[in-house]
Amino acid sequence: MKRIGLVQIYTGVGKGKTTAAVGLATRAAAHGLQVCYVSFHKDFKRYPYGESKSLKKLGIKVRSFAKYHPHFHKAKKDTKAKDLPRQCLEGVNYIKGLFKEGKQDMIILDEIIICVRDGFLKEEDLLELIKEKPQKLELVLTGRGATRNLMKRADLISYIKAVKHPFEKGVPGRKGIEY
Repeated sequence: MKRIGLVQIYTGVGKGKTTAAVGLATRAAAHGLQVCYVSFHKDFKRYPYGESKSLKKLGIKVRSFAKYHPHFHKAKKDTKAKDLPRQCLEGVNYIKGLFKEGKQDMIILDEIIICVRDGFLKEEDLLELIKEKPQKLELVLTGRGATRNLMKRADLISYIKAVKHPFEKGVPGRKGIEY
């Protein structure tokens, strides 16, 4: 059977978008597919996000761009936020390079939708990236706030809805569970 690559989006305000994408990466790697996980607004060297550790153990290439985000780093927002558009475009160009190499079967763009939602990346730039996707490549995008135009380009959309979350009761993020 000829393999065809689709575009998947995991969006919404509930917990589980990254977790779903990491599950896909794990499944794909278990079947011998070449996977690259590219995150935005996550600094794996500074913060102990579990997904980067587990993916690397599976031999999955992990990269991170625009590691800062004003919402999560309020004290530093004035100085570092100015550089985020350039860093997001740097990530997009890296992904285009992966497209040209043609070695990946799946590329996950974790939190790239946040880049568009928060104005650090133009929607047109992400739409163009999706358009340039090689036919056999599975492309997975995550993040809150997927636009109507992004969703039109997707073949699969999962909207994660928050029904109840321990944050509402003041329970902070827990290592190994939320990150």
